[in-house]
Amino acid sequence: MAHRGEKTKGRLEAEISEAVTRFEKEYIGRGPAETKTYLIDDLVVVRLRGVLTPAEHQLATGGGDSRGRELVKQVRLALIEKARPLLETVVEQATGRRVTSLYTDMSTVSGQQVIVFELVAPPDVRPTERPPATGH
Repeated sequence: MAHRGEKTKGRLEAEISEAVTRFEKEYIGRGPAETKTYLIDDLVVVRLRGVLTPAEHQLATGGGDSRGRELVKQVRLALIEKARPLLETVVEQATGRRVTSLYTDMSTVSGQQVIVFELVAPPDVRPTERPPATGH
């Protein structure tokens, strides 16, 4: 029962996290403090922590009104939409599945962003190998 060509779920999640972090550094100019990816059936959920630049943080938290927060969110959303083909390609190459939808939102309060990719079908992943049970 060899699963030679398939990656483990954990390896695929790590590969996507690394690629999205690299994208953020190259495209946004600053990477997140932490990136974690979760594969759930045909969804790829990427959570990025610590995404705000110092300038974005100042704009989002200064003044007490919501205008700065909304501006930061609008700019980030516009950047993601413009880079959407690049992000989709990264996920498609890693999973071997076509991306059918992309959803994103961010919190300027917590400095977190979530990106959800919907795939045409769940990726083929090898089950995590567990050591054989020993009987006593």
